[in-house]
Amino acid sequence: MSRLAICPGSFDPITNGHLDIIRRGAKIFDHVIVTVFNNQSKAPLFTVEERIELLEAATSDLDNVTVDASSGLLMDYAKEKQAHAILRGLRAVSDFEYEMQITSMNRKLNEDIETFFMMTNNQYSFLSSSMVKEVAKYNANVSDLVPKPVETALQKKFLKD
Repeated sequence: MSRLAICPGSFDPITNGHLDIIRRGAKIFDHVIVTVFNNQSKAPLFTVEERIELLEAATSDLDNVTVDASSGLLMDYAKEKQAHAILRGLRAVSDFEYEMQITSMNRKLNEDIETFFMMTNNQYSFLSSSMVKEVAKYNANVSDLVPKPVETALQKKFLKD
């Protein structure tokens, strides 16, 4: 039996913190599907298609990682893909409280799919996509915060404005 995990997020854009979780998850699970979920409460900088391209570029060296998108409920998507687990990254205690609520609801929707939390590497514990976009908007150096394709894409986005 193959152990399949879904690593969901908005990934607007993917950061090195996200990539850390994906890479480490790929060592544990047989297959990881990194899935872009379009969060309606956020105004994204990148389209879903652009986020998929950036994720594919950042994970191209990982044979057991694929990228996809969904707009429905995570647990419906996970069931459709026959996933065994949800892989989530935690940066701080504040993330845990929020993630615990989501996990409790997900468990109510489908108790057969487990959620695995992975603490991000300490060097990325402060990092968020929102923060990256904010500093990139002011032309600050984000090369140690995001994969190279994301750095380039951010520069192009903010040069247009």
